[in-house]
Amino acid sequence: MSQNIKDIMSVRDVKITDLTANPAPLGLMGFAMTTILLNIHNAGFYPMNSMILAMGIFYGGIAQVIAGIMEWKKGNTFGTTAFTSYGLFWLSLVGLVLIPKSAEYSGFATDAAPLAAYLFMWGLFTLYMFIGTLKATRALQVVFLSLTILFFLLAAGNYLQNPAILKIAGYEGIFTGFSAFYAAMGQVLNEMYGKKIIPL
Repeated sequence: MSQNIKDIMSVRDVKITDLTANPAPLGLMGFAMTTILLNIHNAGFYPMNSMILAMGIFYGGIAQVIAGIMEWKKGNTFGTTAFTSYGLFWLSLVGLVLIPKSAEYSGFATDAAPLAAYLFMWGLFTLYMFIGTLKATRALQVVFLSLTILFFLLAAGNYLQNPAILKIAGYEGIFTGFSAFYAAMGQVLNEMYGKKIIPL
């Protein structure tokens, strides 16, 4: 047996350096901007419109699913679960709005109680994800804690059909979106400058 073959057979471990980009800012920004724009509506500043729905499909939805798949490639279970789930949340939310608009499915409109159940379940999901962020940065903890509160406020507002709670949820949602915006901005700028520009 030649020496080269012996050398090849003796290799037991191969170390691969991950040179792929960090997908978290993409996922966070898709979530942030869509959340802010929807909750400006919830706060009462403008009605539901195609801008919100388009953001829900493309940036809040598709971009976050892409970020989740990229996190899977990097071996990040938390990022995969979070970004893929919230991307599909946005797509499902747009579906809840658009599906009953068609003549064929006009009888499938979601009433207040089932919508509250939908939002409550997303609140539970976010609560357990928040527990996961206790091992992460303070910025991410703020995002997930404020999002948990947002979902429970929206669930309560819809279940009780209380416009005041929904308006409060709108303002709280704007804060949630900007907290995610901050976390995304911090990750991008800190990496670009090679030092802590924005504390996380």
